[in-house]
Amino acid sequence: MSDAYVIEVSSRTAGIVVRDGRNFCFHAAHRDFHSLERRTFASLLAAQKAAKLCAEQIRKLMG
Repeated sequence: MSDAYVIEVSSRTAGIVVRDGRNFCFHAAHRDFHSLERRTFASLLAAQKAAKLCAEQIRKLMG
């Protein structure tokens, strides 16, 4: 099983999550996802959902 995974949102790399024991630590690949930097998630799915929510919030702010 891999210990690092790329998270993409709308064909854009949001970041990489790295297994840290039972959790996954997010490392942002783009400044739009900096709010997730070093946050830990219980699952890959939780990290993916957080990245999607972050992207949606940015789209709303941009109009």
